[in-house]
Amino acid sequence: MWRASAPKAPDILKLRAAREKLDLYPLAIHAGYLINLASADETIRAKSIAGFRGELERAIAIGAEFLVVHPGSYKGQTLEAGIQAFVEGLAESAKGLEMSGLTVLLENTVGSGAQIGSKFEELRTIHDASGTVPTGFCLDTCHMLAAGFDVATSAGLEQTVEHAERVLGLERVGVIHANDSKGALGSHLDRHMNIGEGLIGTEGFRGILNHPKLRKIPFILETPIDAEGDDRRNVEALKNLYVE
Repeated sequence: MWRASAPKAPDILKLRAAREKLDLYPLAIHAGYLINLASADETIRAKSIAGFRGELERAIAIGAEFLVVHPGSYKGQTLEAGIQAFVEGLAESAKGLEMSGLTVLLENTVGSGAQIGSKFEELRTIHDASGTVPTGFCLDTCHMLAAGFDVATSAGLEQTVEHAERVLGLERVGVIHANDSKGALGSHLDRHMNIGEGLIGTEGFRGILNHPKLRKIPFILETPIDAEGDDRRNVEALKNLYVE
């Protein structure tokens, strides 16, 4: 849905207290999936700009460090025009706001249809053109595999990390979405699976979690919850693979 209410002051205080107690830092939230700042459709674009401004306002109000957003679809125009539309929409959404330590993270995509962001170069182009809006990157493991980055093997992971470091700068990667993938390498299929049950697999995640250039980046699960406790089981699966 496009509409969302502003967080209430008592709830913000409860969240802050919980974060202090449980050491929940950084706080990364995700923009609504309807938002497409790159859209060529004037109605969708207007709704997306208004919707994303609301996301920014709520993120600032609750003190989030990161707001993750998909770069959107350039359907009906060129890739270059879509990227420009996203950059302009981002600027319009943030106009007049004090970001207060908030960074917008551009998430990589599987590259299906006219999606922007399956290539690191596209994400970097947006970042470099974002002007006064602080931006960084969110890397999704399922999306990387489906886009053609072989993060399931040691050699492929090393190539991917080197490419990300060269194009994006790993210091700009705020979070990693840890999701196994139903789709095969280069399939462009965006279907998340439980850790170890997809085509990245247990050993693939062992390599990702313990890679010396990735292990200090926060990981966030976006895995399915088909049965009660699936979320906790996925957290434990990652913990068991991480070497202290």
